[in-house]
Amino acid sequence: MNLLEKLRINREESYFDASSGTLMDPEVFSAMQEYFKVEYGNPGSMHAKGLVAAHALNLARQNVAKILNADPEEIIFTGSGTESVNLALKGVAQKNKDKGKHIICTSIEHHAVLDSLEYLQRVHGFKITLIDVEENGIVDVEKIKKAITKDTLLISVMYANNEVGTIQPLKEISKLTKKNGIFLHTDACQAANSESLDVEELGVDLMTLNASKIYGPKGVGCLYKRKGIEMEPLIHGGGQEYNLRSGTENIPLIVGFSKALAIAHKNKKDYCKKLTELRDHLISELLKIDNTILNGDPKKRLPNNVNITFLNVEGESVLLKLDEKGICASSGSACASRSLDPSHVITGLGMPKEAAHGSIRFTLSKHTTKKGVDKVIEVLPRIIQELRDISPVDMTVEDIKNA
Repeated sequence: MNLLEKLRINREESYFDASSGTLMDPEVFSAMQEYFKVEYGNPGSMHAKGLVAAHALNLARQNVAKILNADPEEIIFTGSGTESVNLALKGVAQKNKDKGKHIICTSIEHHAVLDSLEYLQRVHGFKITLIDVEENGIVDVEKIKKAITKDTLLISVMYANNEVGTIQPLKEISKLTKKNGIFLHTDACQAANSESLDVEELGVDLMTLNASKIYGPKGVGCLYKRKGIEMEPLIHGGGQEYNLRSGTENIPLIVGFSKALAIAHKNKKDYCKKLTELRDHLISELLKIDNTILNGDPKKRLPNNVNITFLNVEGESVLLKLDEKGICASSGSACASRSLDPSHVITGLGMPKEAAHGSIRFTLSKHTTKKGVDKVIEVLPRIIQELRDISPVDMTVEDIKNA
């Protein structure tokens, strides 16, 4: 049996890495096929094939806008969530730098945000303020308020964290930004399956989404940009996407993104109910293992997120042993999986670096079953014990609390 065949054996019910990527929904795949096989025209072409593609593009834009309670011209399709973040932050900052060169964000943002802001600081002289979150992974709005200056142009706060699942108080933050004339961006990639995306209700000016977290195709995302906000494009050329993202639009993927978002929006209530029950069952059982800590707020978190620190083990070793049992999990963001450094999100909660290395993220999908959860509960305690038996470290939860 070759490696590929072994990998295929892993059933979806044992897949606990949905925050990294999800299995494409059959309805999404079906909706995309026509635009790969038959309607392959360029939406910018003025002939029948092109007009069919343009219609599909316009319809997808309208569908996404309706779910976000936005206007179609406020939706810009991108090649990923990361590109959407880059366009939002760099585009707004560079176009509006005469209004201020100070940007605020939290210390637990995705690297797409943190690295974009580091670029703006290093190359364009912006001042960046990182706000530490509380131990439960949620930012104190008062800290953001105190960090605002007359030079503050933009605030970026992730809607729901990709590692610990904590949901941030965007509505409260938006009251600050509106009062002070500041742009508010949110990375909502992880929130789309379970949280409201109504941009008017949330009060955001810019919102990033992508398809790979909502059972759609990889390689497509979007940026909601409130009408009237001026931006510099990252990519120049043909002037597509309202002159903000040049390049022929990828119609099959955009159609897939629109369909996936519609399905997620329709099934949100059932999704939350099912996964909250499975999540809480998994958390309660894993916390029965000695010297374990739940990372993030126990309630104000995504319904599919379980992030646990197992003291005195290395997360990578746990993942390898889980994989041998056919269980897929992660030790943090897939975008930083090759780094040997502990997660900046986990250390951002106040966890010592030595302990942060033992953090494991289980993110459930809509295909997760109780049988799959119970399999984790069955095999993980033995794995932790085996690794602790050979570990030179001997920390306790009390040690962490007193650190």
